[in-house]
Amino acid sequence: MFRIHKEFHFSASHRLVGLAEDHPCARFHGHNYVVEVELQSETLDSTGFVRDYRDLGAFKSYIDDTLDHRHLNDVLGDDQVTAERMAKHFYDWCRARWPEVSAVRVKETPKTCAEYRP
Repeated sequence: MFRIHKEFHFSASHRLVGLAEDHPCARFHGHNYVVEVELQSETLDSTGFVRDYRDLGAFKSYIDDTLDHRHLNDVLGDDQVTAERMAKHFYDWCRARWPEVSAVRVKETPKTCAEYRP
């Protein structure tokens, strides 16, 4: 199995509703997100790629135009914009365009990561 990964970066704010009042994520706060898209295939295309990394530019445009420096609760229309839900959202967005997508990871900090893999 061949696997490739590409990282995307953006900054945005959010807050999680329903947490204890003293929980830091209940407050309005932001992250410098890192999103990693994984694609896999049993075979390579005629140029030797799982998929050309340039094809993933559409995802970079989506992030830059829709999410970067925005309040994610407003953009995604959800009170629980967790890294886990974002990973699923990004997976669905990517998978609709590229069938080789096998997983998406979202890092809110250098030490935390959520992954969606069907």
